[in-house]
Amino acid sequence: MCNKVLGIGLESSCDETAAAIVADGRKIVSHAIFSQIKLHQEYFGVVPEIASRAHLEVINDCIDHCMKQASISFNSISYVAATCRPGLVGSLLIALQSAKAISYALSIPLIGVHHLEAHLYAPFLEGYGIEFPFIGLLVSGGNTALYLVHDFGKFELLGNTTDDAVGEAFDKVAKFLSLGYPGGPIIETLAQQATVKKQLFPKILADSSESYSFSYSGIKTAVIQYIHEHPDADIAEIAYSFQERALEILARRLFEASRRLKISTLVIAGGVASNKRLREIIFEKKKEYHKIFIPSPILCTDNGAMVAGIGYQYFKKGMFSPLTIDVKARA
Repeated sequence: MCNKVLGIGLESSCDETAAAIVADGRKIVSHAIFSQIKLHQEYFGVVPEIASRAHLEVINDCIDHCMKQASISFNSISYVAATCRPGLVGSLLIALQSAKAISYALSIPLIGVHHLEAHLYAPFLEGYGIEFPFIGLLVSGGNTALYLVHDFGKFELLGNTTDDAVGEAFDKVAKFLSLGYPGGPIIETLAQQATVKKQLFPKILADSSESYSFSYSGIKTAVIQYIHEHPDADIAEIAYSFQERALEILARRLFEASRRLKISTLVIAGGVASNKRLREIIFEKKKEYHKIFIPSPILCTDNGAMVAGIGYQYFKKGMFSPLTIDVKARA
């Protein structure tokens, strides 16, 4: 690792505890992710109190695993980055307080990271040469938003959901259909089994010349109403139709923004970006001039590598955070 700038990134914004060591903001040296899915399955969603307690129990093991996997000492670390917003406050505190302790003990810079910007950085970790500006579509269980990214640390919100996030909608529909949790992978698998692929539900929102907003309350209600009216309906067909509508608006808003802003570089990130059907829809709609970047599934989920990676860009610019930095639930 001679002449490499090594940084450690910590993530605990929701229900994954993660740490990673990244060299020069691009090469993942080691990483660890502890998932809490089994802890939350019986509740069909993330329970904040359970999540924060679980983060506290494993964060040190997560860090130790990374250090041993990288075969380095803490003295080799040049900076520590941690997610500080947005997310569950009790969960965010675990990674940030751990990062503060490392920063103080080693006298190295602390960098508080915006969780959504970290997700949009994920493709950079796979060697892609992504040019600015680009449009970033962030899709996950807690967030659904469209960003115009000018540079590292310079991004503006174009539009977000007015109610549920897309991943949250998948979870709620799966719960109503008694399919289990998390709903995304279950509905995706079930949709592939549909023998009759037709639209049962209306299009989500109209095309807009002014707004890039998203909404999932309507489609969720439509699914519930359809089940009540058709109790013997094929669940696979319902899953297919719901997924098509839920994903179509993501691609539609993405390409609307691309066309109006005349920006051809597009980044899709976040947990829902691992959905194979979403990737298919996006590549079906793309034009020859579009440059599409979607990280591998392991980097779509919450992870420490994306935090360490974007942290490096702040480190290079000398943009450090004080030890008094606090967490924020909202972006």
